[in-house]
Amino acid sequence: MPNLGLQKVEKWFAQQNWQPMDFQRETWHTYQQGYSGVVNAPTGSGKTYSMLFAVLIHHIDNHPLDYHSARPRSLQLIWVTPIKALAKEILLSCHKAFEALDLPWQAEIRTGDSSAKDKQSQFKNPPEILITTPESLHVIMATKGYSSMLSKVQCIVVDEWHELIGSKRGVQTELVISRLNALCDKLRVWGISATIGNMDEAIDVLLFAIPLERRKLIKATVRKEITLHSVIPDEIERFPWAGHLGIKLADKVLQIIAKSKTTLIFTNTRAQCEIWYQKLLDLNPDLAGQMAMHHGSISKDIRDWVEEALYEGRIKAVVCTSSLDLGVDFRPVETIVQIGSPKGVARFIQRAGRSGHQPGAASHIWFVPTHALELIEAAGLRMAIEHDDLEERTPYIRSFDVLIQYLMTLAVSEGFNADEMFIQIKNTYCFTSVDPIEWQKVLNFLVYGSDSLQAYNEYKKVEFTTSGYYFVQDKRKILRHKMSIGTIVSDAMISIKLVKGTHLGVVEEWFVSQLTPGDVFWFAGRALELVRIKDMTAQVKISSSKSGKIPSYMGGRMPLSSQMSEVLREKIYQYTEGIVKDIEIEVLKPLFEMQQHRSIIPKRDEFLIEYFESKEGFHLLLYPFEGRSVHEGMAALIAKRLGMIMPITFSIAMNDLGFELLSDQEIDVDLLLNKALFTTKNLASDIQSSINNVEMARRKFRDMARISGLIFTGFPGKQKKERHLQASSQLIFEVFREYEPDNLLYLQTYDEVMTFQLEESRMRKSLQKIIDAHIIISKPEKATPFSFPIIVDRLREKMTTEKLEDRIRKMTAELVK
Repeated sequence: MPNLGLQKVEKWFAQQNWQPMDFQRETWHTYQQGYSGVVNAPTGSGKTYSMLFAVLIHHIDNHPLDYHSARPRSLQLIWVTPIKALAKEILLSCHKAFEALDLPWQAEIRTGDSSAKDKQSQFKNPPEILITTPESLHVIMATKGYSSMLSKVQCIVVDEWHELIGSKRGVQTELVISRLNALCDKLRVWGISATIGNMDEAIDVLLFAIPLERRKLIKATVRKEITLHSVIPDEIERFPWAGHLGIKLADKVLQIIAKSKTTLIFTNTRAQCEIWYQKLLDLNPDLAGQMAMHHGSISKDIRDWVEEALYEGRIKAVVCTSSLDLGVDFRPVETIVQIGSPKGVARFIQRAGRSGHQPGAASHIWFVPTHALELIEAAGLRMAIEHDDLEERTPYIRSFDVLIQYLMTLAVSEGFNADEMFIQIKNTYCFTSVDPIEWQKVLNFLVYGSDSLQAYNEYKKVEFTTSGYYFVQDKRKILRHKMSIGTIVSDAMISIKLVKGTHLGVVEEWFVSQLTPGDVFWFAGRALELVRIKDMTAQVKISSSKSGKIPSYMGGRMPLSSQMSEVLREKIYQYTEGIVKDIEIEVLKPLFEMQQHRSIIPKRDEFLIEYFESKEGFHLLLYPFEGRSVHEGMAALIAKRLGMIMPITFSIAMNDLGFELLSDQEIDVDLLLNKALFTTKNLASDIQSSINNVEMARRKFRDMARISGLIFTGFPGKQKKERHLQASSQLIFEVFREYEPDNLLYLQTYDEVMTFQLEESRMRKSLQKIIDAHIIISKPEKATPFSFPIIVDRLREKMTTEKLEDRIRKMTAELVK
């Protein structure tokens, strides 16, 4: 019976009083024709059903007589999701679809949280749909019998592809697809993605093995309406500084919470999440029991409870981090609050989409600035949303650490043939440029531990057998590898448990190492007193103390994205041109007027440099408006180039607006600050000589050593201390540096530092903009509104919070004289 599946789906939609969206119909039709592709649609528009029903319609149409009575009893669809929380949402959608179509199919979740019993059952009696993560798929492939389990898969759907593409988890996904293409006949590959700036490249990465004529991009015409409101401070400080303003606006946030059924309050860090949760409870104790907290370090049981309570509308507000960014459908959520700059347009839109999470519903998001200048970013975000100006996601290429881990995964289970595997990995975007010599180096690494480590047996892991296949035979090495699969690398974590045994979550080892028994800290919304540290567990008890440390986490400062820096500059330029369309810019007029009075606000064709003297020394400030990460590299570069002209030492500070070079020597800025200083000639070598790129590479190499298996973090409950892991990775790094500088992992380390940490290509573009602009050197008598927050950021590293606030009060009093 033709179109039986489609008829049943349309009937079910009608029973729900729904109408299929045009892009859903197009997806269903395109899938039936055998295409692979990407569904590009906004949050809450029905993307899940577009792909899920496509697969189910195809099955029904191909089995019209027995679809409702006979199960395929083999895995048909793999659904890859980047986060576990989203897996539960997809599972619920599957169950609704099965019931609607009278299909006796089963869908199950496979993540790191799944029990050993469930995992074994999925091998013996696989469900028709497996909802999983990239890491769990690799764990499956580390198990003998995986090829039989996966051989009948018809389709793999990669959800939230825009989140995976710019990470090594995206590389893991590429490798899974390359293996499935070898195992499965006529595999369809589909992605679900929000809009990103390089959508064509994103499609190419995911569908690299699919011929161009068999690919489709299905783009929803429905537009998600997002309304951005800014929380405006009652008073705009003319000399702002980062971090202090947001918490002062907590009363206004409470008013937002009171007016909404359910509110998600997004913070950028776990420490900020804890601070805001406690502050809101302090101001309104009645929220106890109605407000919760959700971040990645809180235990799974607590996070599950929060998600369930959100879904059922049982709580008023949740303070959270990116742990609730993606995909999860919490329909009771009416309002989103963003604390501080999200640093990226796409991240802001993603978070806004957590409200109004259904087709046609509008999203409302409130922006709470943590200092006055962030209001410029709010105005820029509004403009970027209106024009769909979104960031690009740079895909990883030549990630040999992930490739080595993947080959180990295959070698511990069913082994691999080198010639066949070379063809498969060449059929991925990430590894298409790998040549036969490099491939042999990878194999040598697995067998001998690389040229410089071949004297040590622990690095010899894979054996070439008489069958022509590569295998791992050592059971201990097999176990160690299975415990290490994955590319999400974080610092060693300490488990937080009450003395009575309840697990509360984890914090980073470096934070706990600063505590002594009796110290109080806040975690998961509670004051906890440290009782003792045993192995990798901190035993604690509830404290009645009202004060305590807040755990902070490494890497808490996110860089400003390229698109955010564009809209930030645009809003500043518009102000100089008399274009003031946003309330945020209107209220910042006193600050802008003070900047104009003390110095200038650069116009579209100008580049501002400020130079003045204070008790601290001589302050040189430059304003590329490119974000902290670019400014970090550029500051070191300019300091190095000035140091080549004259003997001088600088202290360096930076924020998203610009950077400061502070010295105790006066320099002739009119003579030295010329366009030659900003040349892009020999940029790569100048960067490498201007910053401690060796130290940056060492830190990066530690992560790559973990992923590639060069270092082992330890068995559960017996993890090695972070300092021991760091020492081990540094030792191997130095061996490569001294004796094997052409080692693929060693070379990859520097490539990643330049591409992702220092953003060399973005810095090159920024330097060219400076060369093309008219350089204006302003010499104010005192610090300006633009320079003040950069100076404060430098002082922050040296002072306690109390001393810093006292110092800032004195500085502000001096500046307003």
